[in-house]
Amino acid sequence: MKPKNCLIFGGSGQIGRHLIRKLTKNNIRVTVVTRNIHQKSYIIKTQGNAGFINIVEANIHDETKLRDLFSKSDICINLIGILYEKKKFNTFHNIHTLFPSLLARLSKEYKLKNFIHLSALGINEATDSNYAKSKLDGEKNILNNFPISTILRPSVVFSVDDNFTTNFMTLLNRLPIFPLYYSGRTKFTPIHCSDLTDIIYNLVTTNNDSKIIECVGPEVISFKEIIERLLNLINKKRLLVPMPYHFAVISAKIFQLLPDPLLTEDQLKLLKYDNVLSGKYKSNFDIGIPSKKYFDQEVKKYAYMWREGGQFSTEKYLKKIKDL
Repeated sequence: MKPKNCLIFGGSGQIGRHLIRKLTKNNIRVTVVTRNIHQKSYIIKTQGNAGFINIVEANIHDETKLRDLFSKSDICINLIGILYEKKKFNTFHNIHTLFPSLLARLSKEYKLKNFIHLSALGINEATDSNYAKSKLDGEKNILNNFPISTILRPSVVFSVDDNFTTNFMTLLNRLPIFPLYYSGRTKFTPIHCSDLTDIIYNLVTTNNDSKIIECVGPEVISFKEIIERLLNLINKKRLLVPMPYHFAVISAKIFQLLPDPLLTEDQLKLLKYDNVLSGKYKSNFDIGIPSKKYFDQEVKKYAYMWREGGQFSTEKYLKKIKDL
């Protein structure tokens, strides 16, 4: 039986927008919590079917307001996460540890059917990363506070709305030389956003007894291979240069001074570790929800925006122009 109402935190992000479309399309009502309704509501409203979406402005640390929302919900879904710290409240500890712990406690108190929390793949191994430590602490607190919670650990998530492939294609379009950290050997299992939302939708509508699920795409790709594939998709040739660790640390120290850093020291530490299945937990393939979308095939659909001539940059079109 479908839940009547899903309470979603982080609904304006890449995954949240895809998920809202998926849920409301299947007649599931969603309540989306946002910190600034004036900035975010116009984005969120366009994602859901009319009559199935409610947008609420609230401070995520305002427990009184949250209690009112939990009292009207069947399932809570937390998609909030940060890649770097900024300001005194936007810390890894606050966002990845304390906040999910609060949601899990309220989920138990109000007897919700499930609490679905988005964590990250590879955090067990990255013991020297503050990001990974905060994610792990959050997971432990969640399962202590609400044992029937489901924790998803996705590899890097990509789509036309991401900050992964789009940022790299922008950089590759502008830079003649591109640095390869750790010689580009780090392995990833990229999962398309729609495949991940299919997993979440399945967990919302069916019973599941897995506490932690690792979510991956259908192929393993090294960082160097990802860059080479993106270069091919945007018809560019660039010099890929392995960057010595010492220089990588210096560049990270400089980049993290920017308002939206391209790389931080903590992210550099994370890049040391492969982002692949650990074998310790069930994967989306194990629970019968395999990923179907391949990296090249999906990125190709929007990579034209970074090519000379845009959508008219196909070989067939260029040949036609030359023949005129």
